Amino acid sequence: MKLRPLHDRVIVKRIDSETKTASGIVIPDAAAEKPDQGEVLAVGPGKKTDKGELLAVGVKVGDRVLFGKYSGQTVKVDGDELLVMKEEDLFAVVEK
Repeated sequence: MKLRPLHDRVIVKRIDSETKTASGIVIPDAAAEKPDQGEVLAVGPGKKTDKGELLAVGVKVGDRVLFGKYSGQTVKVDGDELLVMKEEDLFAVVEK
């Protein structure tokens, strides 16, 4: 299934966090926090202003982004858990 987000919405796949600490301690799944980073899979066309002008979205497919732990709406597509959120819910793009 292919998703095409509407307006200024973005589809993000969470990037799995480390299951081991720097000292080598393994963190069980039940104790692990939800990752707050993800990869942008799809981007909507943008948001329309009151004048009808289209404001482009500031992220692109493939960007690694930071977002809040409880941001967005979780959906399952083809067995993958994805997040659908507005662009304003994103905090930053992670530069390499």
